[in-house]
Amino acid sequence: MNSNAMKRVTTGLAAVALLSAISTQAAAAQYDYARVISSEPIYRTVTVNTPVRECWQDTEYYTVDRPVPGSGASTLVGAVIGGVIGHQFGSGRGNDAATIAGSMIGAAVGNDAAKRRYGAGYRTVEYSRPVQRCETRMTSHREERIDGYRVVYKYHGQKYETRMPYDPGRELRIRVDIRPAG
Repeated sequence: MNSNAMKRVTTGLAAVALLSAISTQAAAAQYDYARVISSEPIYRTVTVNTPVRECWQDTEYYTVDRPVPGSGASTLVGAVIGGVIGHQFGSGRGNDAATIAGSMIGAAVGNDAAKRRYGAGYRTVEYSRPVQRCETRMTSHREERIDGYRVVYKYHGQKYETRMPYDPGRELRIRVDIRPAG
């Protein structure tokens, strides 16, 4: 027999022996009921963290640069007047050049006049609007929670104590293990 076959046979025999021992213990174990004398809750204090979302109304301020009324119109009127005056001078191709030059000079004069009258051509306007802002904060509190029960029970005149995750009530199912002494 090769070594792999030998290992399989050994493993199989070990498994049979283990199952035999478990079934013998299972057959020896019996169940009965014991009377519960007391069942007291065991408390532990825990910290509970809870997220709380808080929202409020806030005011947001912002500015906008607006063109001053009339500055564009002054530039346009200056360009038209300058174009008309430029058109009066020159003839042929020189007439077109004089018209263009007059329009540009007139536009610059009109724009300068508007700046002297209204300022830089823009004014800053401040506005406000309502904005909702929110923030999540953690709040914590301490509370007591039941961590289990200290159970005292009586079986055949003997008192026993155990800890259980639940309150068993008036009776407790117990396992009685019967084995030969020795």
